Amino acid sequence: MTEELTLSQLRFLTLESQGLTKPYPFGKGKNAVLRALEHLGYLQIDTLSVVERAHHHTLWTRIPDYKAEYLDELVEEHKIFEYWFHAASYLPIKDFRFALPQMVEVKQSKTHYYNADPKVLKYVLDTIRGEGPKRARDFENETKKVGSWWSWKPTKIALERLFLQGDLMITGRNGMQKTYDLTENVLPNTIDTALPTELEFAEYLVKTYLKAYGFTTVKQITHLKTGELIRKNVDIVLKSMLQEGTIKQVNIENMPSVFVNESSLENSLNKTSSDIHILSPFDNSIIHRDRIKQFFNFDYKIECYTPKEKRQYGYFCLPVLFGDTFIGRVDCKAHRKEKEFEIIHLHIENTSIEIELWKESFVERMKSFATFNGCNTIKLTKVSPSKFTNKIRPLF
Repeated sequence: MTEELTLSQLRFLTLESQGLTKPYPFGKGKNAVLRALEHLGYLQIDTLSVVERAHHHTLWTRIPDYKAEYLDELVEEHKIFEYWFHAASYLPIKDFRFALPQMVEVKQSKTHYYNADPKVLKYVLDTIRGEGPKRARDFENETKKVGSWWSWKPTKIALERLFLQGDLMITGRNGMQKTYDLTENVLPNTIDTALPTELEFAEYLVKTYLKAYGFTTVKQITHLKTGELIRKNVDIVLKSMLQEGTIKQVNIENMPSVFVNESSLENSLNKTSSDIHILSPFDNSIIHRDRIKQFFNFDYKIECYTPKEKRQYGYFCLPVLFGDTFIGRVDCKAHRKEKEFEIIHLHIENTSIEIELWKESFVERMKSFATFNGCNTIKLTKVSPSKFTNKIRPLF
């Protein structure tokens, strides 16, 4: 049996599940970071720092008093860990066993992952076992030893291979520089390390997406997961949950049906939000570009990997969300040395929503974001359409 929802109801449902409809959806402080991560399922790590890095930006969006050191502290306390979701990510330590299938796959692979020399793998592992946690740079001096058969590059490859196959874990970071230790020294002994069955893994994916997004589709659940078996198992899990009544299959206007948590249906109907958010390009809420295009009618692509002459919006444009509508995107850069935050180009794309409804909230959000980026002044360079420039610029 299916139910009907409007597209607006579905949008609110998923934004609420993502923590984007309330000021402090996960509470405050470091505990809120852990709650957010356990709810969202993962947090993508990114190296780009034009503005504050994606993992920090995504948390700040949901936790206004967020501090960057919270993530490091939670790693040190063994409450979260780094591994791979669809990309390099922070994950709740309670979900460690669901990373095991990929670790096993890497360990058994001889071609598809970091192809490290077995001798270098043993050397790196023995060194960490004997001397304690190491960074890649700690092995650099070994290249200067006369007659050495290893070098900087092979040891770094070995560290990544040992990490991906589960022999090492990352115990901390200094910026993007990682420190590794033996998994047996890091993983709490209370953590379940039983390899999940393929059906258990499918159930983990289904429940992770349902909790984080409020609704999901088979396409989203199996994103970047190849093979017929995973799709078959996802279908089995969904069918079982439908029979139990914990989820419902829902139809929406001119869209394919989706699967929704029963509890979400009861709590999220006929609500609205007027919050404004400046989102990271790697924010959980928009990382599935097809989903955002389909359900929010927002065609988003990050252009930092696009040749300059082919960019439409700019190097690092951030989506601007007002209520349940993406009204545009803003290309930004934090000039940290000068403590100046530059709005290189604000693109207002949805002009059907009166600018008077959101301009002041947008300016306040940008001021907060500039402060979060360590800047105390804001420079607005360009607004499109240009007729809106005089409505925005005087507010900064």
